[in-house]
Amino acid sequence: MPKFLYIYHGGAAGAPSTPAAQEAAMKAWGDWMATVGPALVDPGEPVGKSKSVTASGVSDDVAQAAFGYSIVEAESIEAACEMAKGNPMVAGGGSVEVAQIMPIPM
Repeated sequence: MPKFLYIYHGGAAGAPSTPAAQEAAMKAWGDWMATVGPALVDPGEPVGKSKSVTASGVSDDVAQAAFGYSIVEAESIEAACEMAKGNPMVAGGGSVEVAQIMPIPM
């Protein structure tokens, strides 16, 4: 079954600032992961500050920095997008970029 990379882009609210908000955020992620079930191949991790590397050098100017990632299995990109609609990142004002992982034949 095809695998898809979810790249999380931060929401307007930012990281939860209180213990209660952090607990609610973790519950929302746990609930979403339970809904996705075994299709969630790799729950992923949050990522730190991004930098952009080009032939011109290294810059802190990243247009849409990544917040984290996950990997899911789905029949199609449409099905992967449907699963992403319930993701807490979307509910929090952010977005989920969905891209098919293309295996390299060896």
